[in-house]
Amino acid sequence: MRRESYRDRALVIRTYDFGEADRIIVLLTRHHGIVRGVAKGVRRSKSRFGSRLQSFVDNSVTLYPGRNLETITEADTVAFYGSGIIDEYPRYTAACAALESAERLAALDGDDDPWLFDHLTETLARMQETAYPSMVLDSFLLQAMAHAGWAPSLFDCAQCGNPGPHHAFHPAVGGAACVTCRPPGSAEVAEEALHLMWLLAHSHWPAALDRADPELIDAAHRLTRAHLQWHLEQKVTSLAVMDQV
Repeated sequence: MRRESYRDRALVIRTYDFGEADRIIVLLTRHHGIVRGVAKGVRRSKSRFGSRLQSFVDNSVTLYPGRNLETITEADTVAFYGSGIIDEYPRYTAACAALESAERLAALDGDDDPWLFDHLTETLARMQETAYPSMVLDSFLLQAMAHAGWAPSLFDCAQCGNPGPHHAFHPAVGGAACVTCRPPGSAEVAEEALHLMWLLAHSHWPAALDRADPELIDAAHRLTRAHLQWHLEQKVTSLAVMDQV
């Protein structure tokens, strides 16, 4: 049975060449989750919409269902987030990490849940002008993990519920850990770093920016990354690249 074409908002997550003139486009759509589509002929100079199917572009796309890949038949740009990102390497690497993480996290959401798409567009818009790209990324990741149901505990002990603040953190127990519950290998952290993570997780940006100390930002990023990759059970390659900046 032939299925009808459909239209959705979509962010380009990544692309790779296919055949002589086509390109595979991995999209995070607003209502259909991750969609892998083929854009036929877009590598030819006369392509109608090849330039729109690039990273950091929010499109309204028309897709025709196929056996293995959807066919992208139309793409109209809604917003371009590359300005301010692609020419600033720290922002660029943080934005790429957000895209890759969103692709992994999308597998945990229902296809018709628009939350992740909306949250990612807001993050890319904020990333365009921020002086603290890792904080913007960590805010995105912490809120996305909360939406997925495995936010780290940042005050009470994740194991026994003993009120904090605490000075140990381990993803295996769910975040902050008291002296009694901390497992071997726990990270020793300043309570100010966990407080910064809490502010980012709740979008309290003025207060977070007041605490934008480089050591705290770095500590918060390490803990956020560790918690994410523990629960995804796989590395996010872009995070490793970002750490080399």
